[in-house]
Amino acid sequence: MTIRTSHRQPSRLLLVLLAIAALNFGQPDVSLPAANADEAAQVSARSLSRAFRDAAREAGPSVVTVFSYGQNQTLSGENTDEAEPETDEESPDEPVGPTPPQQSDDGEFELSGLGSGVIINPFPDADKNANEDKTTYWVMTNNHVIANAKKVVVQLPNETELVAEKVHGDPSSDIAVLQVTSADALKVAQYGDSNTLDIGDWVLAIGSPFKLEATVSAGIISAKNRRLDRIRRSRLLQTDAAINPGNSGGPLVDLDGNVIAINTAIATRNGSYQGIGFAVPIDQAKWIARELARFGTVRRSTMGITTVELNAKMAKIFKLPEGLGVLVYEIIRKSSADRAGLEQLDVITEFAGQPFLKPIDLREAIERQPVGSTQSLKVIRKGEEIELEVILAPVDDPTATPEEMLRSEK
Repeated sequence: MTIRTSHRQPSRLLLVLLAIAALNFGQPDVSLPAANADEAAQVSARSLSRAFRDAAREAGPSVVTVFSYGQNQTLSGENTDEAEPETDEESPDEPVGPTPPQQSDDGEFELSGLGSGVIINPFPDADKNANEDKTTYWVMTNNHVIANAKKVVVQLPNETELVAEKVHGDPSSDIAVLQVTSADALKVAQYGDSNTLDIGDWVLAIGSPFKLEATVSAGIISAKNRRLDRIRRSRLLQTDAAINPGNSGGPLVDLDGNVIAINTAIATRNGSYQGIGFAVPIDQAKWIARELARFGTVRRSTMGITTVELNAKMAKIFKLPEGLGVLVYEIIRKSSADRAGLEQLDVITEFAGQPFLKPIDLREAIERQPVGSTQSLKVIRKGEEIELEVILAPVDDPTATPEEMLRSEK
């Protein structure tokens, strides 16, 4: 005889909620009766729901839609690309949201791109650039959203449209900034700290997928330090928060509503979301945005070297201790590194007083130092520690001398 109890057994959904509660809100007492466990799971689920809601309310007013016009047109209005053949088949990616103006207000350019953006302060330490008044704002978005546009329009959450007065982009990181002027005060997003993020952390993606403004989707950080060929100078966060066409340039935010990344790409076979999205960490993006807003370009520095990581395989090849530092594999002749006395097979252990084990970390640290600045190096050469000083050159001319760099600044 089978004896059935009257109380309900925990469902699979309940077990998932209990797991969420354990990860985010403390370990539940699984020894509780099922009814009490059910109630505890519901409380935890509601707490998570409130966290999502509060984060969306905090970040939402800073998220905008970006319209780009004339990217495939000449100034005469002629389309430079061949027209796509007409078809009776329905596209699965056909936009379902409100249709934006298909031409700019002056009728000169056709709508050619749509994305998202977020209002930021590129100069947080200075509380806005001293040369700008309080009506000037900056929007961060993706470079591919605005690339080659003849006109860019920013639509605020209240549907007010502002024409971008300055448009600066960086293809290498896929980050761009737009300057707009507004007589009304706009909500500026707050930066989070992407360096402290870990796999499994909850995040929200906010943007305008398929022209549906202010859409919020939730997910987690799925992986870190991803690389894409078209974004050569960014290490990307991977997320399973839904990112679709139109989300590009919108923010990925944490549960405090702080921007921790800029959505930039998806891995897909059909052009739409399939569970894998990528975003530029804000600790990289905000440096790019500051450079673009201040100088109109990103001034990256270099020493003129090629480096490799001293992992187990490489350490064995070169008969060096694993994890000693970053191995110098090649040096450009007459580059800054060459003039500083760096030699092939030197192991860089410190740059500007900071230790490094991975080439990409070292490269990023070098890039962000001012061009022409003098930086300290510690290297291991044949078992001996040596201190050097290097004058950094611009990344597009590693052999530039200090005198040439001074002349180029004038």
